[in-house]
Amino acid sequence: MQINDPTGTLLSNRNAEQPLMNIEFKEVTLPDFGLPEKMPVIPASVYSSRLNALRNRMRDRKLDVLIIYGDREHNANTTYLTGYDPRFEESILIVHKEGDPILLVGNEGWGYASLVNVPIRRVLYQSLSLLGQDRSRSKRLDVLLEEEGISRSTAAGLAGWKYFSKEEFDLPDTQFEVPSYLADAARSTAGTVVNASDLFMHPEHGLRIINEADQLALFEFASSFTSEGLRKVLFGIRPGMTELEACTLMNLNGFPLSAHPMLSSGARAAYGLPSPSDHQLSVGEPFTMALGYWGALNARAGWFVENEKQLPHGVSDYLDKLAIPYFRAIARWYKTVGLDVTGGDLYDVIHQEIGDPFFGLGLNPGHYIHIDEWVSSPVYEGSSIRLKSGMALQVDVIPATGSSYHTINIEDGIALADDHLRSEIARKYPHAWRRIEARRKFMRDYIGIALKPEVLPFSNIPAYLPPFILSPSRVLTLKQRAE
Repeated sequence: MQINDPTGTLLSNRNAEQPLMNIEFKEVTLPDFGLPEKMPVIPASVYSSRLNALRNRMRDRKLDVLIIYGDREHNANTTYLTGYDPRFEESILIVHKEGDPILLVGNEGWGYASLVNVPIRRVLYQSLSLLGQDRSRSKRLDVLLEEEGISRSTAAGLAGWKYFSKEEFDLPDTQFEVPSYLADAARSTAGTVVNASDLFMHPEHGLRIINEADQLALFEFASSFTSEGLRKVLFGIRPGMTELEACTLMNLNGFPLSAHPMLSSGARAAYGLPSPSDHQLSVGEPFTMALGYWGALNARAGWFVENEKQLPHGVSDYLDKLAIPYFRAIARWYKTVGLDVTGGDLYDVIHQEIGDPFFGLGLNPGHYIHIDEWVSSPVYEGSSIRLKSGMALQVDVIPATGSSYHTINIEDGIALADDHLRSEIARKYPHAWRRIEARRKFMRDYIGIALKPEVLPFSNIPAYLPPFILSPSRVLTLKQRAE
């Protein structure tokens, strides 16, 4: 391939076996897609439907009770069922086959739980409280479980944030990642205890894999702000700023985070995950950033330069060697994703383009997103899991070259919605729908990626990839041509 003036150069295709997909590197004006003015609220009726669906799954699994652990980082299953999210303490949610769920909370959670707007019964369990606080007014956990009807004749499921496979343990259903005190109390009280996290998180049948219109609208709300935060960094960052100063451009609004804000440059950028420091941004360094709220995460990575002339010696062919093949793979991912597509199909389109060991692909090229940033992934080699309406997915392909070329990254969220779900979203959330439609049009007309009708982009920087951070209007685009 040859790269000349990057303001509009047409670049040839590397993979002759695939349809010709020419890449242009050119100036593109990114529209203002707007931001939500109101935050969608999950109705009580949705929580009730979720509880009913969970109880049906419990009956199928012959479980009498489900015990759900939650803490600040691992709140998604509890929040999904009740809207409650632990703050400084852990929580324990008990769901029987009938009746209101029981929420065990500590001293500070007791008052906070009164904000839950669905029927629950609060029980004080002070061992969930912070160290040094009063613990004299509540009973031991095994006694509380017995009082809630759990006995040696009870079949109990225990749900945390992970389940295991036979490759990891001989008896994976008996392994738990929740705190020992909870697993021990459950085992000492119930007749049988099994890991039931898959009821929520399994990539094919997990309850949190399929989302309602209201939940997707809330995810779009979150993604609008996270992506707008990265947009503000792209167009506001300057050499000489510290990473901390650059991160303030994200303009966090207080919506709950799904991950620590990430922004790093220089040597630390190779690791992707660091929080910002007081390192001063300098031209010629690698750069990466990400911002995640509940239901959304956006990320970008590239070089802190204006053009290829400012790249370090030895990586002057960064566009040709890494950025262009990467963008071609992302474009194919977007063009492929849709209803009834398998996770294996998405895996294949990525690895056909950038499966060479140089690109260092280790993680799944795409995953589900929810309140937690990563629920699970249907995207792996040979996956037969078919994508369905209501799924929320991340395009998330991260080269780990382990070389001086650093990486490049574009991570944005989408949803899949059939005709019925699209109509419901458009009717109930017309402002969000207008943003979605405008993003689809931008991706088609300016980036060159025509999405299937069921693919709803949630990002305000949809498929917008400036490999040179200091030239944020110069992006990679796709131009289809016949053979």
